[in-house]
Amino acid sequence: MVGVPDIFDSGISCLIRRALIIGNGAAGAEHQSLGLVRALGLGDSYTLERINRPREGFNYWLRWLPVNLHRGLNKLLHADLPFLGLRYLPFSSAEGAGIGRGSDAWGVRDPSSLPSSSRNMVEGVTEADPVRIAEAAKKNFERGGPLLVIASGRDTVAVAAEIKRLAPEATFVIQIQHPRCDVRQFDLVITPQHDYHSFTPEAKEEVPRFLLRFLMPTQPPDEHVVQTTGALHHADMITLRSAAAMWHDYFAGLPKPLVYVSIGGPSRRCNYGADLAQELVMMLEETLEVSGGCAWISFSRRTPNKVKEHVRDRLKDHPRISIWDGQGPNPHLGLLSWADTFVITADSVSMLSEACSTGKPVYVIGGERCKWKLAQFHRTLEKRGAIRKFVGNENMRDAWSYPPLNDNAEAAAKVKQILARKGWRIR
Repeated sequence: MVGVPDIFDSGISCLIRRALIIGNGAAGAEHQSLGLVRALGLGDSYTLERINRPREGFNYWLRWLPVNLHRGLNKLLHADLPFLGLRYLPFSSAEGAGIGRGSDAWGVRDPSSLPSSSRNMVEGVTEADPVRIAEAAKKNFERGGPLLVIASGRDTVAVAAEIKRLAPEATFVIQIQHPRCDVRQFDLVITPQHDYHSFTPEAKEEVPRFLLRFLMPTQPPDEHVVQTTGALHHADMITLRSAAAMWHDYFAGLPKPLVYVSIGGPSRRCNYGADLAQELVMMLEETLEVSGGCAWISFSRRTPNKVKEHVRDRLKDHPRISIWDGQGPNPHLGLLSWADTFVITADSVSMLSEACSTGKPVYVIGGERCKWKLAQFHRTLEKRGAIRKFVGNENMRDAWSYPPLNDNAEAAAKVKQILARKGWRIR
């Protein structure tokens, strides 16, 4: 109809105008959801809710349990147990023994050491309740259109699936990362290709056959699955341009090339310690002698203290190396924008995905220590020409080109295609 807004042609109930991110408090997982929301054009129309599990004290050792079971067990162990002659078991290190992680006005140093109810109050983030979310989606469907739900992280799987079960006609539910359950419980699952490594001959040699069904997908990807090369992330071009302006005075005048060194942390699939830190220090000193320029080093939350200490002790007085100490604004996005090249420890899928999205040279250290899915991810990036092994005699002025990863935009395009099959679209 000429001269009439297009919402009247298809009906307002077919337009997705808002998104809900369900997170687990982990920055890496929530950044994946945020990156997709922005790529879909809903960066100014989303809310964040979280699944919180108990984290204090002995709860650390229960973090692999399903979140509902973990909460129930924690509640039981904190309850009055008169039939055992016990009253309130001191289940956390901060209770009973008077030992905490530090103190401030709350008696703790950081919100993560608070019980979940207090932590939510401190952070101002609502606890994700699938019944409430589903009821609100159904109530608002005619007036506000479908609700786009995007969840990422193991603890969010059950909640996202329950929302879909309760409100299938009023929601479109996307689970980021393979949920290790039937993907048909969601409208869409977005996951890296290496999460399907179990279907390759290499995986059958690396993992005992009886463990495959527990650790990896048991069925090939179908129409419910979108595969990406790397992880989704929030470091899109708009964000990086903004970060470049924000960090201009810090990095624009530094000697070139500027090398951004990002150190992650060991995992079961990529184990290392201070030995890798020793290699990195020696090779970085050597490459700066060859290349000139300077380097900035940052650590992740997962970096072991022994790795941090070795790097700091050896490089703190180097005139062309700066080490971010974790104080003040995080320069990560600024360094992604201003760095000429990257050196990244092999364990970090997120950091490699972000760096390889810039199209700049990426060197990897520790790749020979990785196995299984992570090794497959490295092979994919190598074939693409995105990464090379860091050996220490590189001239960082020598650049190379490759097609940058564009997972956010490609995943968003697939989401829009699948929405169109339902007669829905993003506003």
